[in-house]
Amino acid sequence: MESTPKNLKARWEELKQTQPHLRIRNAADSLKVSEAELLATRCGSDEVTRLLPAFKEILQEVESLGKVMALTRNNDVVHERKGVYANASLENPHVGLFVGEDIDLRIFFKSWDSAFAVTDTVRGKARYSLQFFAKDGEAIHKIYLTAKSNLDKYQALVTKYRHEDQSDLQAVHAWDETVEEHPDENIDVAAFQKGWINLEDTHDFFGLVRKHKLTRTQALRLAPAGNYAIKVNPQAFRKVVTLAAERNTPIMVFVGNKGMIQIHTGPVKKLLDHQDWFNIMDPDFNLHVKEPHLKDVWVVRKPTKDGVVTALECFDAQGNQIVQLFGKRKPGIPELTAWQEIIAEVEKETALQESVNA
Repeated sequence: MESTPKNLKARWEELKQTQPHLRIRNAADSLKVSEAELLATRCGSDEVTRLLPAFKEILQEVESLGKVMALTRNNDVVHERKGVYANASLENPHVGLFVGEDIDLRIFFKSWDSAFAVTDTVRGKARYSLQFFAKDGEAIHKIYLTAKSNLDKYQALVTKYRHEDQSDLQAVHAWDETVEEHPDENIDVAAFQKGWINLEDTHDFFGLVRKHKLTRTQALRLAPAGNYAIKVNPQAFRKVVTLAAERNTPIMVFVGNKGMIQIHTGPVKKLLDHQDWFNIMDPDFNLHVKEPHLKDVWVVRKPTKDGVVTALECFDAQGNQIVQLFGKRKPGIPELTAWQEIIAEVEKETALQESVNA
């Protein structure tokens, strides 16, 4: 049978009959379509409105909604942070920023393609959101209204940016930015290591890796001798978060996908397990990590003008970075000693091997 929005919607309804609590992302996987395609089957109803692809303009107005919940995820980690979208910087054609105390985002517009306003019913109550998708139909970012949001402003925004096309068909296109890993012998390892040792800002590391045509995990394998990159057991993630919670050490939690990085800065408190998920469940910050999918975890140290900056970087089986932890810090301020102590303690307990060049 040819796949059409009509029969796709019917298949989704059948699936919901057998799995009523299935989330749309998982339903899309089951039906072998993208989330955007599945969501679009509800366009033209009161539930879903396709919006103009005026992403920067829409984001510029989100501050008027008041306190909302920002959600960014990848396949294995979900990052939810409540707050106000403040201090927008959206003039750059490629990269946008929100640098508020609560909502802290790095936005990569190259992959962005579509936007929708969505009204779901959750436990008998309407739940309103703005949802943004990549060219391949995968969700990039979602903004949910809270009890403290301005619903009138939301409805005015949806009316203002309503697309004239409210059809139930959503076109998607393959989008793959996977970097091919070159053999180690083709890499100028000495030059790469020298560049790492001479770093003055952590943000320059991405450019260094790209310059030498490395994948991220390959770069960590080829780190300079010493403790620049130490591979640890995946349990290190849980141990670091647990110690940070116990010792009230504020941390930074980065989660990203092809179009967004979302950051939480502050303490973490309430930790819970649910099936395969390890969770932080604080009032304004929730994190959900599918722990079995943490395959490669590294302690990574980079020199800067402010001293060494230490991260815990976590990757899936395909080498995609899925979550990254730092101690709370700002430019010009040295890294927290309490964070360095946590990392050193967990590293000693969970180290698997040092850099191949150590």
